[in-house]
Amino acid sequence: MRQRRYPSDTTNAEWALLEPLLPEPACETSRGGRPEKHFRREIVDAIRYVVDTGCKWRALPADFPPWRTVWGFMARWAAAGVIGQIRDHLAGRIRRAMGKGPRAVATVIDSQSVKAAETVSKATRGYDAGKKINGRKRHMVVDTRGLPLMVMVTPADLHDASAAKEVLFRLRLMHPEITIVWADSAYAGKLVDWAKQHLNLTIKPVSRPKDASGFVILPRRWVVERSLAWMMHARRHARDYERLIQHSETLITWAAITLMTRRLARKAATPSWPRKPAPAS
Repeated sequence: MRQRRYPSDTTNAEWALLEPLLPEPACETSRGGRPEKHFRREIVDAIRYVVDTGCKWRALPADFPPWRTVWGFMARWAAAGVIGQIRDHLAGRIRRAMGKGPRAVATVIDSQSVKAAETVSKATRGYDAGKKINGRKRHMVVDTRGLPLMVMVTPADLHDASAAKEVLFRLRLMHPEITIVWADSAYAGKLVDWAKQHLNLTIKPVSRPKDASGFVILPRRWVVERSLAWMMHARRHARDYERLIQHSETLITWAAITLMTRRLARKAATPSWPRKPAPAS
């Protein structure tokens, strides 16, 4: 095992959370396969390093496995749906620790436009005239605690209401227990009726007060805006560099997984000291 030296490396407590959630190695299945050359923890640490620092895949430090190996694990786990399952499992554990049910029934949706690098093709990028950004748009759904439930990436010129049909359709398939979605005024109008009729979802727009000026914290909506800000802490997401949209969605989910594992590991490491007995009167 390589020496732990980067801030993005998993701690022992984090790895104890992640290791059981990864798929079984092929060599241990009934079909068989070649034993893996590199430890799974080194693969996960390398993916987290790319997300946290924003470096190129080819610029991975030499103490990690080869970048093609790391990229291949990232792509295969994403295609198999493993990353989404890890995200949902960790979010359920955090919700139970908060005294909530493991699955959310109320959610919040919003989008964020970011510039795209030259590696992003013209077919998967667009110009957001409102934000004056040429790039991609991230549509994120979170629960009322800000825990990400899903993310979908589209060209930036796609309107929120148009993209929301696909987002909400995926959300309904993945989380049939959800009943209500809070959103901004861009999701109002015909989308509200469409979601109620076809998906049995209630969309409640939260509009900005007419007499407000400057920055205003809006009820419910601030939760998803905070989650989007959390994702931007990972330098890989300050700009969209991924050639494929699905890989952009995967690395955003990895940033969310890192935040959740750190939260769970921090709570597990916090000692619960007994209260001192009250002095005798």
